[in-house]
Amino acid sequence: MSIRSKFIAALKISLGFALCAILAGCGSSPTSRGEINDPYEVQNRRVHQFNLKLDKTLVKPASNGYGKVIPEPVRMGVDNFADNAELPGMVLNNLLQLRLGKAIENSVRFTINTTIGVLGLFDVATKMQVYGADTDFGETLSVWGVPEGNYVELPALGPSTERAAVGTVVDYVMNPLKLVVHAPHSRYLTGAKVLNLAGSRYRYSDVVDQVLYESADSYAQARLFYLQSRRFELDGIQEEEYVDPYAN
Repeated sequence: MSIRSKFIAALKISLGFALCAILAGCGSSPTSRGEINDPYEVQNRRVHQFNLKLDKTLVKPASNGYGKVIPEPVRMGVDNFADNAELPGMVLNNLLQLRLGKAIENSVRFTINTTIGVLGLFDVATKMQVYGADTDFGETLSVWGVPEGNYVELPALGPSTERAAVGTVVDYVMNPLKLVVHAPHSRYLTGAKVLNLAGSRYRYSDVVDQVLYESADSYAQARLFYLQSRRFELDGIQEEEYVDPYAN
């Protein structure tokens, strides 16, 4: 790697941690169980309407076309490749969380699938019962004690929180693969990630459509669904069973 490339990579990482410091300093008090902290609701609803239009006119038709035209084994290979490419970043987060066991597990999974699994196209590790442990920088911030912050809906990306939004940015710039995989090969990683998202939209279309198009208030339902799912993912606490408060 050239000195210029190293400098740019270091700058990206520094900016990511700067964002974390800002969030830690400005974040609201920790959110209690079951609480919804949404002072930006007016702006969030505008973004939600934009996301609905984007999904209806572009994302949903494209994902349906992808799911119906591309054979399932090919889609599975793309998903495996994209998921495998995320593992180095997860290992880094495991280390930052001081969860060494999970870091080793994710490292072994990445090694197996990258070698025997042909760059991750085949999920050999799962067949060997090496399942890995999903994580992200949002969880790292949670482990460090950074509060959840306010609920936000991001353009194109959808429901999030201030903490999770910062985590998304840091995960993007800190994936170690970006330090060793350069253009034009890096475009394969980006393309696989986009197709992976399209595949997920197609695979869970019934659930997504129910939330976005079959609720009297899709914004409120998406917000509650996301917060409960994310809090359970991070804390293992199952809050009250979801009920759409706007449903008849």
